[in-house]
Amino acid sequence: MVPLENAFAFTLAALVLIVIPGPSVLFTIGRALALGRIGGLLSVLGNALGLLPIIAAVAFGIGGIVAESVVLFTIVKVVGALYLMYLGIQAIRHRRDAATTAADGAPARSVWRQLGEGFIVGVTNPKTIAFFVAVLPQFVDLRAGAVPMQMMQLGLIFFVLALLSDGAWALVAAGARSWFGRSPNRIQNLTATGGGLMIGLGGILLFTGNKH
Repeated sequence: MVPLENAFAFTLAALVLIVIPGPSVLFTIGRALALGRIGGLLSVLGNALGLLPIIAAVAFGIGGIVAESVVLFTIVKVVGALYLMYLGIQAIRHRRDAATTAADGAPARSVWRQLGEGFIVGVTNPKTIAFFVAVLPQFVDLRAGAVPMQMMQLGLIFFVLALLSDGAWALVAAGARSWFGRSPNRIQNLTATGGGLMIGLGGILLFTGNKH
């Protein structure tokens, strides 16, 4: 069990990281603008669920191997960035479908697909792997034992905070979409804007943020 003082200190550190808009927030806003409230929230949930394998991998030492391997780290980064760009392109291509969906209320895609897309983005985020590898061990109390379990608990704190914060961003972005959504043309433009955000974010992750 993580000592309460360690858990509290980690919560403060995680809040500082999470509340500052970064790649996860940009992804959330892009998806909410492109897909609406339900699509945005499902993407947030999928993205957060993608943290769980990373947390487990870091807790049991696998994450450290990925973080220290230039080849593996680069593969994860490239796959995640290209997938983000693919989602952005798809949003732009199907922007007219989004306008139709907003008008008649019919779901554009399945719940599982939206969750899965968010999950892939979350689990292929190399910055998350690097963060957990570098930060989680600093808040573990070695004297308390059960180090992997302590790291899992800290990771779950981050999971809950990220879910709440990104969910709030999704609701704000979806609210803006609803407000502009009285015109099909504006919905198309917002959907394209969301797609552009995801393409831009994918490009940023692809060409910046080297391992060291």
